Order: sequence, then structure tokens, then C-alpha cells
Amino acid sequence: MRVYKVTVATGNYLSAGTIDAISISLVGLKGESAKQELSHLWIPGTVCDYELNIKEDIGELLSVRLFKETYLFPVHDAWYCQYVKVIDPFGKLHKFPVYQWVSGDTSVLIPEGRGHVLSLRSSNAHRAYRLTELEKSREVYKWKMYAPRAPYCIDADSTDLPINERYSDIKRGSFKLTKILAGLEVVLKGLTNCTDSWRNLDDITTVFYFNRTDISDEVSRIWNEDSFFGYQYLNGVNPMLIQKCLNLLENFPVTSSMVAASLGTSTDLQKELQNGNVFLADYKILQGIPANDCINGKQQYISAPMCLLWKDPQDQLLPIAIQLGQTPGEQTPIFLPSDSEWDWTLAKIWVRNAEFQVHQTIYHLLHTHLLAEVFNMASHRQLPRNHPVYKLLIPHLRYTLDINTLARKDLVGPGGIFDQIMAVCKEGFKALVQRAMEEMTYSALCLPEDIKARGLESIPNYFYRDDGQMIWEAMERFVSNMVQHYYKSDESVRTDPELQAWVAEIYEKGFLSNKSSGIPSSLETVSSLVRYLTMVIFRCSAQHAAVNSGQFDFYAWMPNGPSSMKSPPPTAKGVTTLQTILDALPDVNTTTMGLAIVWQLSNDQVDRRRLGFYPDEHFTEETPQIFILEFQEKLSEISKTINERNPTRSLPYPYLDPKVIENSISI
Repeated sequence: MRVYKVTVATGNYLSAGTIDAISISLVGLKGESAKQELSHLWIPGTVCDYELNIKEDIGELLSVRLFKETYLFPVHDAWYCQYVKVIDPFGKLHKFPVYQWVSGDTSVLIPEGRGHVLSLRSSNAHRAYRLTELEKSREVYKWKMYAPRAPYCIDADSTDLPINERYSDIKRGSFKLTKILAGLEVVLKGLTNCTDSWRNLDDITTVFYFNRTDISDEVSRIWNEDSFFGYQYLNGVNPMLIQKCLNLLENFPVTSSMVAASLGTSTDLQKELQNGNVFLADYKILQGIPANDCINGKQQYISAPMCLLWKDPQDQLLPIAIQLGQTPGEQTPIFLPSDSEWDWTLAKIWVRNAEFQVHQTIYHLLHTHLLAEVFNMASHRQLPRNHPVYKLLIPHLRYTLDINTLARKDLVGPGGIFDQIMAVCKEGFKALVQRAMEEMTYSALCLPEDIKARGLESIPNYFYRDDGQMIWEAMERFVSNMVQHYYKSDESVRTDPELQAWVAEIYEKGFLSNKSSGIPSSLETVSSLVRYLTMVIFRCSAQHAAVNSGQFDFYAWMPNGPSSMKSPPPTAKGVTTLQTILDALPDVNTTTMGLAIVWQLSNDQVDRRRLGFYPDEHFTEETPQIFILEFQEKLSEISKTINERNPTRSLPYPYLDPKVIENSISI
């Protein structure tokens, strides 16, 4: 008879406990022990100890199998298990991280917590054991085509997601409550049914009295200043589009004489181009995208503008020319700061409208949410629980499938938010995603390379770049330490079949096997694995924070980011008035719905886990835990640096402070 001491911990969630019967068996190299019942009452937050007397010689302990069976009532009562610990007869401690819900009459096999990579020397029995785990996971995580030429998604909706992908009760309740409270004020004010145009711009400030931030208040004050317009390309909610312009485009025929008044007498356009002080924001991807025709029964309009910006001697980034289309001509004038106030204001509003479309569709939904879903699916389908890459990534995939299935239903589904408020409706959204997929590159997903490719290495006051690079480098160092702990050579990367299957599936289902993207379909070296994993974690955490957390700050003042435009772009100068602008901007109810949504998406939710905070101890070995502590210490240093800088700025940039970045995309 062999005695094993077993400890089982139940989670702290209010509904984590169960009255169902929980049993356990131990699985070793030589076989599996008989099932032994543990208890019928599991209270949230409790840690229970047991002694198991096992007759069989099961050999080296590999895993534990937990059984859950209904006891007194036929209703299934889900149980959340945190971990199991076992001390074997020789006094050796084995840790089994669980951190998952167990639902229904079922059993789950939990491998020992040490990270393990398959190699050429791995036994067939070990390979078969891990394959069995993955086959079971693939029955739950099944792919579905969302739309042609778009990333695949999970074949499920929010009602039948795998239980371990669902919001906790407290998070779902908070999410719904925030939505209700955000809409309650505008309902009471009678704004949700008002399909009229705004009578004056100041009335927009009446949408919310309670929902506001210091930054949103400041934006409403400075929104029409050229310096703020340019500032947003660096530190607004979408700091991803602008690029250095060395040569003017043929279809954007800006001349030196046009911009002379902006540049002053001491320089000219050609000199500024040569000196690297001219930048371009080009929205050509919107050309020909179908526009929404069903907002309050009114046709909406989309333009594909081009905006030229100049970094002046005071390091301000200023717009100096705007063309509201890709084809120059008499019907597509180039608007300038020297034009009438309302001509120039409307031109900038059209650019901000285009910015809203590409930001929400490409840089927010596609580049973070949809890619994170692919990373999640492939990880569950190709990496067993004790694979070190699974352990590294799982905290950064938390709740992503739930928010994405909600988005496909409520945001981009038929009659959803896109149809109700955006110039790009659900059909335009799919077309835009397809175009963005064709243009997506691996380098654009890796922050340092993206900054270099856009020529923004040295432009001053680019806080997204400065903060993002600090976080990228901290992540890269953390990932490198973890990878080199488990992969001792390039060969160990090449010969890991599970890792290679994971990368291949992401390439196929996420990036649609597009070779021109430069995205790898396999990994050959330790360094390539480090880069790839850093990209994945950054996308799922910091990048999402950069393009999501400031939405209310910058869009609360609707003219700074109108979700739609209900008049076509102007085709001549000198005809725009304030009334022209009011007639073009979204209706009252469209505005209020948009503001309620960005408040919900920007508002801090409960049950969040900040970057680098890993309360679920998937890594059980000492060395990886040291790496985690080092990562946390570095993030604290970065946070201190950011918080020392921000008070010196008239407009702070808090979105990449590690203390406010969430580990995963959960909102």
C-alpha cells in the first residue's frame, strides 16, 4: 500500500463551489489508480487535504484525473478548481495547476505542472498521451469561417462557448450594468429617439453630465486646434497610421505655393520633405467601401482622404493640406489652413470620420480582437496544458472569446452597432477587413519594426512609441528568458511538433496562408520564437490598451470622431457654413448611442488582471517564477517613468502605463 497526500483547492468565485461528488485518480508511467471519492461539499476558497491509499504501482506520477458527478440533485453544478498538489510516497511534491471550471458529469485530466517540450527523444507513449488531450480539446474548440478572406473564429456564440472561456458572473454583471448606466442618462433626457441634426455644437456637451473624464473635457475645448489634430496621430486612440513622407504622391498634387502660408518664409515644402519633417495620413483603403444607407433611413457617406502634416520648429505636428478623395480634380479640391474657417474645419472632420472607420475596423477589431481569437483557438487546439508556450500565453487569452462572440452579435452582426451608427456598416466592415488582410504584414504587427517602417523613430513627443518600446523590450526580455529555459537550441524549436503545428494553424486560419505578409508558417530558431511570442503577447495586451482605452477620451466630443457623415464630402471651397457641418454630422440619437458604446468600452471593468500579474500559477518551477518577478519589477519601473512624465504634459498619455494595461482582451 502506497500513501499519497493530496491537496485540492477550490476557487474564490462566489459560484466556484459545488455539492456534486468529486473523485480523483492518479496517473503514472505504469498506469492509473482506482478512482477514489473525495467529498460532496466544496466551499469557495477552501483548501482540502486527503490521504489516498493506493495498491497499484503507478510509477512516476504524470497527471491527476478529476471526476465530477451529480450527487443529490440532477442539476449540474459547475465547480472551479484552482490546483491539486500531491506528495508521493517518497516525499516528492507534484503540482498540478488546474484553474478551470469543471461542468457536468465528466472527468478532466490535469498534467503535472512542469513545462515540457516534446523532442525527437520523447517516447511514443508520451506523445500519445498529449495527443489524447489535444483531441479532446479540438472537439470543443472548432473553427468556423466568419467571412471570406477574414480570420477564422470559434464555431460558437456567447451562449454555448466553452465554460472556461466565459466571463465570470461578476464581470458579466458589471459589463451589463455599465451598458445600462451609460444609456440611462440619455434615455431620461429623451435623446435616444431624436433623429434630428444637432442645432448647435455646444448641445453635444449635454449628452452626458456624469460620464466624463478630464481628458474628454479638454478635448472638447481644443478639438478644432490644428496642433491637437496632428497630436492625435501620435498619441490619440489610433497612433498607427501616420508615416513619413519623402516624396509627394501623384494623386495628391500639393504645391509649395499652396502651403507657403503654413510653412513661413524661412523654408519651403521641398526642403521640409528632404529634412524629414513632412508626414502623410492616407486613407486609400476606404476607397469604394460601401456606405451605410440605413441610419434613421438616411444615406451615409464615406471618403478616402489624404492629409499632409508638417512638424514645425516647435515640434508640433500640423495639418497643412487635405484632399477628400484619391482622385484629384476640380471636384476634389485640396483644402488648406488658409481657407475659410468652416471649409478647413469640415475637411478635418472628414479626416476624423475616416480615422474612426479604420481605427475601429482595422486597428482595433482586426489587429487585436480577431487576431487574439486566432491565437486563443490555436493554443487550445495545438498546445497541451503543460507546454511552456501554452502556460506563457494562457493569461493573455482570458475572456477574449466571450467579448468577441458578443461583438459578432451586437457590434457587427445584422442590426448591430455598426449598422446603427457607423458609415461602414456590417457589409462595409467585411470588405474593409478583407482589404486590410491583404495588406497586413508581420513587421506591422511588431512594434519596433512598424515604427521604423513608418519613419517615426525620431519624431518628438510620440508617447505611444516611447512607452510601447519600453513595454516591448520588457516583454521580449521576459519571453526570451522563458523560451531559453525550455528550448536549449534552435534544433529544439524546429523539432517541437506541437509548437510547429501551433504556428502553422495560426498562419492558415489567422493569416490565410498569405506568403506576402511575411508571417511565418514555421519557426526555425530560438530568436524567431521569441519575436513571435512577443508579438502575440503585445497584441493581446499593450496594443489593445493603446487603441481601446482612450476611446471615450477622444471620441466623447463627437465632432472629433464622428461615426458617420450624412452629407457627401464638399466638392468646392467657400460654400461651407456652420449649418453645413451640423447637417453632415451624425444625428442626435446616433451620437448618443456611439458615446454610450465608447464609454462602455473605455470604462474600467471589474475582474481585470493587469499586465504581468499572474495569480493563476501555471508555471510551477522556481526559475520561471523568478522570471515573472523580474518582469513585474521592470513593468513597475516603466510605470514610474510614465507617471513622472505625464504631470508635465497638458494632455497626459496614460494608456500604456502597465498598471492600467490588462493582460488580455476582455472588453
